[in-house]
Amino acid sequence: MALLLYLACPSTGGNNSDNLNEAMSKYKELLETQKSEILSALDYLEYSWKKIQSLSNEPAQLDPETLETWESFVARFARVSDIFLSKYLRTRIMMADPAFRGELRDFVNQAEKAAVITDADRWMQIRELRNKIAHEYTKNDLSKLFKDVVLLTPFLIADVRKAMS
Repeated sequence: MALLLYLACPSTGGNNSDNLNEAMSKYKELLETQKSEILSALDYLEYSWKKIQSLSNEPAQLDPETLETWESFVARFARVSDIFLSKYLRTRIMMADPAFRGELRDFVNQAEKAAVITDADRWMQIRELRNKIAHEYTKNDLSKLFKDVVLLTPFLIADVRKAMS
């Protein structure tokens, strides 16, 4: 994204309008690539979501195959949330305001203001959960982790689909 700001900067020479148009074109291209990546990951998440509906989420009752199904679901949840928050949302906000700066929370708040997402606080919960997933969790934490992911998945799917439309 720094390259895009560099291209739009008048001090780089050339016509600022042309540079800005080129930067916006690059943002649009990047956004489309990210959108495609998210939609593909979302399809896999929805597949796993359907698959876990009839499964126990109690670790003591899980055989290796069922545990693998749950872990795939959790990983897909983390992947969709990560691509959406870390890539797509940032790009979309930067495209609307190339000078925007801030932490993830700032981007999430800006996305809520722009009606890209419906609930910034919920997205920050999703980010916290994604961080728990990324950093090893113990078998004792699995039941709560599974329940939390199940609770937030419908929101994640609906909000991402809304943002992609």
